Amino acid sequence: MFRKILIANRGEIACRIIKTAKRMGIVTVAVYSDADRNALHVKMADEAIHIGPPAASESYIVIDKIMDAIKKSGAEAVHPGYGFLSENPKFAKALAAAGVAFIGPPVGAIEAMGDKITSKKLAAESGVTIVPGHMGLIEDAEEAVKISNEIGYPVMIKASAGGGGKGMRIAWNDDEAREGFQSSKNEAASSFGDDRIFIEKFITQPRHIEIQVLGDSHGNCIYLGERECSIQRRNQKVIEEAPSPFLDEATRKSMGEEAVALAKAVDYCSAGTVEFIVDGEKNFYFLEMNTRLQVEHPVTELITGIDLVEQMIRVAYGEVLSIKQEDVKLNGWAIESRLYAEDPYRNFLPSIGRLVKYQPPAEETSSNGTIVRNDTGVFEGGEISMYYDPMIAKLCTWGKDRSTAIDAMSDALGAFEVEGIGHNLPFLSAVMDHERFRSGNISTAFIEEEYPDGFKGVELGQNDSQKIAAACAVLNMIAQLRRTRITGTIANHRRVVVEDWVIKIGDNDIPLNLDIRDEGAVVTLNGGEQKLDVTTNWRPGQSLAKLTIDGQEIALKVERNPTGFRVRYRGADLEVKVLSQRQADLSVHMIEKIAPDTSKLLLCPMPGLVVSIAVSEGEEVQEGQALAVISAMKMENILRAEKKSIVSKICVAADDSLAVDEIIMEFE
Repeated sequence: MFRKILIANRGEIACRIIKTAKRMGIVTVAVYSDADRNALHVKMADEAIHIGPPAASESYIVIDKIMDAIKKSGAEAVHPGYGFLSENPKFAKALAAAGVAFIGPPVGAIEAMGDKITSKKLAAESGVTIVPGHMGLIEDAEEAVKISNEIGYPVMIKASAGGGGKGMRIAWNDDEAREGFQSSKNEAASSFGDDRIFIEKFITQPRHIEIQVLGDSHGNCIYLGERECSIQRRNQKVIEEAPSPFLDEATRKSMGEEAVALAKAVDYCSAGTVEFIVDGEKNFYFLEMNTRLQVEHPVTELITGIDLVEQMIRVAYGEVLSIKQEDVKLNGWAIESRLYAEDPYRNFLPSIGRLVKYQPPAEETSSNGTIVRNDTGVFEGGEISMYYDPMIAKLCTWGKDRSTAIDAMSDALGAFEVEGIGHNLPFLSAVMDHERFRSGNISTAFIEEEYPDGFKGVELGQNDSQKIAAACAVLNMIAQLRRTRITGTIANHRRVVVEDWVIKIGDNDIPLNLDIRDEGAVVTLNGGEQKLDVTTNWRPGQSLAKLTIDGQEIALKVERNPTGFRVRYRGADLEVKVLSQRQADLSVHMIEKIAPDTSKLLLCPMPGLVVSIAVSEGEEVQEGQALAVISAMKMENILRAEKKSIVSKICVAADDSLAVDEIIMEFE
C-alpha cells in the first residue's frame, strides 16, 4: 500500500480523504494557499506545503505548484478530490510522467468522459439515449441564439469542462441566451481554465438521478445504486438522497447496467458517476460522466457500507476490486444537506466572514439506530473566504427508511449552530418539513416552484407558535429565577418572578400563566383550556435550548435580547417578546421604526468583485434590464433593474471590490 499521499484540494473533501487515509495507516500531505494557512485540512494532515496566493488560479489549479509540492513531500500518490484538478488530463499526465500514482481514472477516460461534448458523442455511438442538443463548440452569443432557436427554448447553456453548477444557465428566450452564453463562458474560464460552451434542450419537470460506479484496472466494474439530486438551486445541488424515492428496481437495474457499460467503454477504473436526467415516465437520458469522487458520495457510503475513498486508493495501488455486483446491497435511506455560506433571505447570495460560532450536531449512532455524519472543512473561529466555493459542510443522516432519515435530518439541522455569516440552515430545515419533499414528488424545479419569490422564512402554525410561546416563557422564568439568586435574599430587595405573561410573536399576542416546577413549569394558555408541561435543563447564556413539551423533544436556537428572545426553529426566524401584562398594555403605544428608503439605490447584495457595469449615467433603464455583474465565490451574479428609471450616478467601476450593501448606482 502507498506510504504517503498528497491531497491536491482543500476544505471538507481534503479533510474527508485525510480521515480514510489515516485509518489505512497512510501519511497525508496537505497543500494550502495564503487564505488557507490556518485551515482545518492543514491542521489534520501529517504534513502541509504552501502553494501560493489565495486565488485558485494562482495556487490550487497550477499544476507546476502541485508537482513541486509532490516532489518536496515525496508523496507516492495524489488524490485530487473534486473540482480543481480532479478532471484535468494534463495533471494526470504530469503525474504519470513523474511516476506518481493518480488516485482516479486513466487519462483516456478523463479525456473521453470529462469533456461533456466528447462524452455525449461517445454515449450516442454506444447506443445510450442523450438529450437533444448541439454538440459542437459555439463561437459567440449570436451563434448561441441561433442554435437555441433551432433546438427550441428552453435550453441549457453549459460549460464543456464544467461541473458543480458552474458555467450553467437556463435560457427561455434570445436575450437570456445572449446573457447566459457570456456568463457561462466567463465562469467556465475562471473556474476551469476552459471557456468552451455547448447547448442542449432543457427538459422541464426533470429529476436528476445519478449512478455511482466503481471499477478497477483489471476490467471489473460495478454500480452502487443511485442518488437523487433533484433539489437544486441555480443548477447546484443542495440536498441529495440515496436511494431515489422515484425509481423502481427495474429502472435502477437498467440505469446501473447502462452506466457500467459506458464506463467499460472507456476502460474506467476508480470511483465515478454517470448522471442522468429522468422524466415523469422513468425515461432516462445520459447527461455526463464525472470522472471523480462526487460531493454527495457520503449518502452512497451510508446505504452500502462501502468507503469509496478507500476503494479509490486500493484501485490506484493496483488491487483487484474485492466487491462484486451481487455483494452490493442497499440498506436503509440516507439524506445529505449541503450547508452553504449564503444568505437565503437575500436570494441565497454568498456570505463571507468569521465563524463566530460553529457547533455541528454530534456525529453518532442514536439509540433508535439513526446515524448523523458531518463532513466539514471549517472550525469555530475560522474564516469563510470569498475565493472558494461557499459550501462549508455536508450534514448527512441515515435511517431505516426515508421518513426516519428525514426526521433525523430535521433534528440534526435544528441542533446545528452557525453564527457570524449568512447560511442556508433555515432553508434546509424548511425543505425537510415541506409536504412535497416528504412525499418524494420532487424535480429540479422544486425550489423555483415552491419558493418563486425567494425564501422568506417559515410561518409557523398556531400549535407550533403556542409551543414556542410556552418555551420562551419558561426560559425567561429560568433567567428571572437566576437573577433572584444573584440579587440576594433580603426580603425588601428580593426580586419577584411574575407568573402571568403575554408572549408576542409577530402580531400574535399569547397570554399565559406559569405554574413553576423544579425542572420547568406547567404553562396554561387559552384562558385555561390548554396546559403544556415544559421541562428543560437550559441555563442562561446557552444558545441552544433543548426542551420537552408534553413529551415531545424540541430544540430552539435562542439569543437573549432586552425584550425576550430571537428564536430560530425549523426554518422560522422569530423575535419573541416576553412581556408582563403592564408591558403588553403599554407596547401598543410604541412607535415602529421605519426602515430607510433604498428604492432609488442599487446596493451590492454580497461581498464581491465588479465584473462589469452594463449601463451609463443618464441612461433610461427598463424593468429587468441588466445593470451590473458581480462575481463572488466563483459565481457571476447579474443585477437587474426592478423598475423603469434613469441612472443618475454610478459609484463603482469594473474590478472594484465591494462590501454588502455598498452603493453601486443611484437612480432619479
